[in-house]
Amino acid sequence: APTKPAQSSAANGNAKWPKPSLARLESILTDPAAPGLVDLWERSPVRFDDDECHTEELIDRLFPGNPLLCCGWRKNKFGTGTREEWRGRMHKLQLIVPNPMIAEEGRRKSDGELSPRTLENTGPRRFLTVEFDDKRGEDSQAARLWHLNSFSPLVLAVHSGGKSLHGWFCTHGDPEVEWLKFMRYAVSIGADDATWTRCQLVRLPDGTRRDPGQPLRRQTVYYFNPEALPC
Repeated sequence: APTKPAQSSAANGNAKWPKPSLARLESILTDPAAPGLVDLWERSPVRFDDDECHTEELIDRLFPGNPLLCCGWRKNKFGTGTREEWRGRMHKLQLIVPNPMIAEEGRRKSDGELSPRTLENTGPRRFLTVEFDDKRGEDSQAARLWHLNSFSPLVLAVHSGGKSLHGWFCTHGDPEVEWLKFMRYAVSIGADDATWTRCQLVRLPDGTRRDPGQPLRRQTVYYFNPEALPC
């Protein structure tokens, strides 16, 4: 039986993140039912097995209405605009803040300058994105995302176009402290704690990765469960 996330006494994001537990990780990866990347794709309630680009469809499902979204061409080139202002261009982008914004700009804590992407202009958490990016490989990452799915339904599994998977989990407006427990557990099995930050850029579902000197790469969606989204 899987080990449930520990009921951590930490109540805020300033708490130190736990170190990876090798024993816990090995327990997950040696489970005969643990899926690899192909298995994860086969378990997806909705599968995109064609060559069409589904970016716009996915964004409409993830962010209904016309919210402000912060999207990026690169880590240092991004902007915030309405969903409709981005329409038709999403497939060319590679990054997105997985939470709607509440203003087009906010002030950075570091220097007080205005920017399209700050904690100040990022709205309440809609999705928590969990990224595994380690030398254990994509099958290991898929197994860990599926393990986390036993605690909260996995909405999306997005390939980075490189060597990592991003798992999207819908927070449903639950208290931050509950999701901090979830994130601390994810970190304990190898997740990157950077995605806890609400304004962190993550890989845009079915977007296009553009690295200097490298061919364009699709950020393939291997798993999509629309039933895990809010009504």
